[in-house]
Amino acid sequence: MAFWAGGSPSIVDYFPSEDFYRCGYCKNELGSRSNGMWAHSMTVQDYQDLIDRGWRRSGKYVYKPVMNQTCCPQYTIRCRPLQFQPSKSHKKVLKKMLKFLAKGEIPKGSCKDEPMDSTVDDAVVGDFALINKLDIQCDLKTLSDDLKESLESEGKNSKKEEPHELLQSQDFVGEKLASGEPSHSVKVHTVPKPGKGADLSKPPCRKAKEIRKERKRLKLMQQNPAGEHEGFQAQGQPPSLFPAKAKSNQPKALEDLIFESLPENASHKLEVRVVRSSPPSSQFKATLLESYQVYKRYQMVIHKNSPDTPTESQFTRFLCTSPLEAETPPNGPDCGYGSFHQQYWLDGKIIAVGVIDILPNCVSSVYLYYDPDYSFLSLGVYSALREIAFTRQLHEKTSQLSYYYMGFYIHSCPKMKYKGQYRPSDLLCPETYVWVPIEQCLPSLENSKYCRFNQDPEAVDEDRSTEPDRLQVFHKRAIMPYRVYKKHQKDPSEEAAVLQYASLVGQKCSERMLLFRN
Repeated sequence: MAFWAGGSPSIVDYFPSEDFYRCGYCKNELGSRSNGMWAHSMTVQDYQDLIDRGWRRSGKYVYKPVMNQTCCPQYTIRCRPLQFQPSKSHKKVLKKMLKFLAKGEIPKGSCKDEPMDSTVDDAVVGDFALINKLDIQCDLKTLSDDLKESLESEGKNSKKEEPHELLQSQDFVGEKLASGEPSHSVKVHTVPKPGKGADLSKPPCRKAKEIRKERKRLKLMQQNPAGEHEGFQAQGQPPSLFPAKAKSNQPKALEDLIFESLPENASHKLEVRVVRSSPPSSQFKATLLESYQVYKRYQMVIHKNSPDTPTESQFTRFLCTSPLEAETPPNGPDCGYGSFHQQYWLDGKIIAVGVIDILPNCVSSVYLYYDPDYSFLSLGVYSALREIAFTRQLHEKTSQLSYYYMGFYIHSCPKMKYKGQYRPSDLLCPETYVWVPIEQCLPSLENSKYCRFNQDPEAVDEDRSTEPDRLQVFHKRAIMPYRVYKKHQKDPSEEAAVLQYASLVGQKCSERMLLFRN
């Protein structure tokens, strides 16, 4: 058991698919099918490997669609943030936000949003009865006590430090983006390098008024290099992420568009705080009720839920509770790995929350909800762009963390196709689990809902279960390989379920995770 020396192992209950259920996308009453498992605890590396095999989580429930049987096949999609360039429509959303912050300008007419909330399977989210039942069946406390007894010889887990809060705001310097310092201590201001003022990063044609504002801003910065001028708000960026452009006609980087300078008399102030949700940090606990009220309004207005649903406990179960173990390795991001809420604060109140997981190789978007009063800001698109920029920021400290997972791409569902507009991006082949550029996948998806994207007919799943006997089982307070466990089992359906589990999670995870069998 040496591979658990650094912490607790993943512990899961597996539930093979038995029936078809209502699809949350096409509304087919008996069209959707998935396999699932209840994760009592899970390491971030195990979850990283699982989502790279088509799994996703909703609270502690981790599920994988049966791709060749479900009515709306759900393909895992990831964006490559390091090469990402915002499209014209993305730039419009960012400019709209800046105009609102600077002048309080509200766009006229209806504004179509593309919320990043569909990354959670609607059918799973709506099935409160199923999750409640599983939660009762899978008693975490009893399981944890049993596990501790069986792992006493492996040593005690180290005490976790109090999780920190991150802040990304309009008056925030990028060097502190992932520092974990509280918001009151991060107002740091910088002066542009000589000869590399802000004019170099502006488009060639600008209004005289904007030029005058920029000159005034630079003058204030030169007079007050420490940022002491009252009311002045500077937006800094990490030097390595935001080099000064050699030519003014080069396209602006994403960060340039997000952190563009605001006038000193800006109408609004926006800041983004990243707080750990599991285990809950003090900042998360202090804002839980306000966050829940935003979610409740979102469900009532956007999804037409009744006022008595969802309850606070249901909200906590799905969007706050997580099986992911918090990890803060020295070579990881300053905020650590695990589950977080990215809170969007406008003038001192929460208007949107992005639920995210920070994993060894990616930032994974779980859900997005927002105050319907601010739908005109296209917060779904805006939050996705902020999360892409956040991934790029984390990559500066942790080089292997270089992808942004957007959940599932469903080509047959018009509401879900927008995710393909965040380029470059890849789709996961449902048979060989290799990543294929989305441009190569789209022609096949036009002809068939279910596709194998890997064009090599000889290619196979490299992490397929080849030695199921090495699978780890937790049974009667003992950890044992499957070859020992199966000697005591007479039920053929039990063997079928275990072997199916092994094939779906892959050889690596089957040897690291503990499959709980009662």
